Amino acid sequence: MNVQIFIPCFVDQLYPQTAFNMVKVLEKAGCKVSYNTNQTCCGQPAYNAGFWEEAKTICTKFMKDFEGADYIVTPSASCAGFVKNYYAKLFDNSSVHNEVLKLGERTHEFSEFLVKVLGVVDFGAKLQGKATYHDSCAALRECKIKAEPRQLLQHVQGLELVEMADVETCCGFGGTFAVKFEPISVAMADQKIKNAMATGAKYIISTDHSCMMHFGGYAKNKGYELQTMHIADVLASGW
Repeated sequence: MNVQIFIPCFVDQLYPQTAFNMVKVLEKAGCKVSYNTNQTCCGQPAYNAGFWEEAKTICTKFMKDFEGADYIVTPSASCAGFVKNYYAKLFDNSSVHNEVLKLGERTHEFSEFLVKVLGVVDFGAKLQGKATYHDSCAALRECKIKAEPRQLLQHVQGLELVEMADVETCCGFGGTFAVKFEPISVAMADQKIKNAMATGAKYIISTDHSCMMHFGGYAKNKGYELQTMHIADVLASGW
């Protein structure tokens, strides 16, 4: 199976090891992975900030960069959700509308691709300790991903998965929301971190590094020992 990977801006700049781990897992699943070095951003930051025309320029480049790919896989439900749900709005009633719809169908968040497309849930990963999973808003609400990450994590040897209270509540990051409404954003992170720590978990895991970056910064500031991990890093552990 031919897979072209899309690496989000913040993963490329801040968490490149997650991208390498995603490739490691995909290749173990038998995929032929390719990476177009011309790729840049999916256009979501510009769109969310209200710069729709600028976003259309970026999105048009994205479509060209991934033209002809059988599957597009990304370690970000946020980016996958944007391509799936908002490209059609940007290019509604245009000459590329149908192309955009097909692009959305070919775009998958990493964990959803492993479970729903490949049908693989056990990669022989090993990670000792108790963990809790955070449903990112994009994964849960835009990509309808709920069970898939949990199925994968339940097959990680040595990992005990426990659910925290209010698991579907937002982390408080929300892109520019964290900048524009810092006190609210911090309070939301505080609530989620306290719920995670109440489970006794050593790790908090998610499909989205944006959430994990927010949690990690808050936990570090407070001196908490809770560790954040992307699901790709978990699945690549121990082998």
